[in-house]
Amino acid sequence: MKGLNQIWAIAMREQKRMLARGIYTFCMVIAPVMAFLFFTTLMGEGLPSELPAGVVDEDNTATTREVIRNLDSFQQTNIIEHYPDVATAREAMQKGKIYSFYYIPKGTTQLAISGKQPTVSFYTAASYLIPGSLAYRDMKMMSEYASGAVGRATLYAKGYTEDQAMAVLQPIKMEMHAVNNPSLNYSVYLCNTILPGIIMLLIMQVTIYSIYVELKEGTSKEWLAMADNDIVKALLGKLIPQVYTWLLMGIFCLFLLYGVWKFPLNSGIWPMILNMLMLINASLAFGVFFCGALPSLRWALSLATLWGVLSFPISGFSFPQMAFPATLRGLSWLFPLRHYFLIYVDQALNGLPIYYSWLNIAIQIAFLALPIMVLGRLKKFLLEYHYTH
Repeated sequence: MKGLNQIWAIAMREQKRMLARGIYTFCMVIAPVMAFLFFTTLMGEGLPSELPAGVVDEDNTATTREVIRNLDSFQQTNIIEHYPDVATAREAMQKGKIYSFYYIPKGTTQLAISGKQPTVSFYTAASYLIPGSLAYRDMKMMSEYASGAVGRATLYAKGYTEDQAMAVLQPIKMEMHAVNNPSLNYSVYLCNTILPGIIMLLIMQVTIYSIYVELKEGTSKEWLAMADNDIVKALLGKLIPQVYTWLLMGIFCLFLLYGVWKFPLNSGIWPMILNMLMLINASLAFGVFFCGALPSLRWALSLATLWGVLSFPISGFSFPQMAFPATLRGLSWLFPLRHYFLIYVDQALNGLPIYYSWLNIAIQIAFLALPIMVLGRLKKFLLEYHYTH
């Protein structure tokens, strides 16, 4: 009972310290809310649309003009300029005025009518991943449509019926169904990983600051004395107010994603709340671990920031983890955000029973053992070391 009373007293002390310092309010409330609102509204339409594109039409016939009109009718493409040659269009793309351009060389229509194989080209700015990919898709699709239209007209001229012509042009009819995200909404897979990742990064930084500020202000011995110099009770008391504050912010994040924006949630909300709680606790554990491993606020914050930033690409939500080199695939298991993402895919997207995610849940829980490795070292820092920047 005495231990519980001590933990409670430290928790109340920490709560007062958090309320008295604006940095806690900013990092734990204002910054997350700003990030939530920014990223969820950034792509509120789901996919970027009306991406500026150009055309180089050296043939300039009724057929090529129809191809250009059809390309301009695509939702993601907006033809804003006709350029006289490839060099001018390429310069415009390098300056960022357009994301792509479509090149139709002179004589294309004549070659198509005569039964020969004309060549058209399209160029996209691959340095811009999303707009470049969308522009590539539209222009490739338009090229296939144009090729099919020319072939169909040729077959009609030879006396084929429409059914016979389509059987030649498309002997196998393909159907594509995007599973769990049929609208191909980029916000669904970006926000569901970026926002928890921001929470994770802020948790590690606030945890490190809250411990090192005790050294900076010379109150670390007082803090430990409240727990009879028991570092475990001292840490529990300090982190409890942070846990429930972060959990409230995490639930607010989930409410925005699944309640306001109606992102796919096939497992119900409780598995995702559990997932968020495990990410929060794992992030706190990493923050304590970095504090004990590095006796410097600057170095601990730098390592936490580096670890948090690396979590985004290595989690595999934008680039498939299976395509990583073997070393990075193994390293990815050490990042809490990777396991959060996998649990999210199993639960929210695929709606699988919770036991399918048992391995990732077990690893998230195992991260809680990280502080045990540095408890003695951390206690020594708090009792004996002087604060250094």
